[in-house]
Amino acid sequence: MADEERPEGEHPAEVYLKWIASDMKMIRIGVIQALSFMRAAESEVPESLRRFMNYMHDVHDVKYMYEELGHAVPKHLLDELERLDDRYRQILQTLHSDGGALEKVRREMADDPENRWDHKRQLTFKRSGL
Repeated sequence: MADEERPEGEHPAEVYLKWIASDMKMIRIGVIQALSFMRAAESEVPESLRRFMNYMHDVHDVKYMYEELGHAVPKHLLDELERLDDRYRQILQTLHSDGGALEKVRREMADDPENRWDHKRQLTFKRSGL
């Protein structure tokens, strides 16, 4: 379309394509940066563990809600807390096993001479008598 025929305020297609390309570049840079932050955060605590702990905490809070109101905690809620307890132990065993995400972090931490706690020890999980 010639400039004389173009309505006022309208630009050639190349101008719009340049704007779109610029916007896509900004979006790509933002997504790459967000993914980088996510990877850095997951190097310490895997997202699956973080989400599991949020759920476990929420269920625990619901239990306290019943208790604060003076109500008996429903059996289905107590059953879910028992399930979460066992699942948490299983997840920790996996993440602390050789090559697990938490085992890698603990191994890195063990080299720090200023540690307050002993991170060189082997983690063991024993079944409680409850």
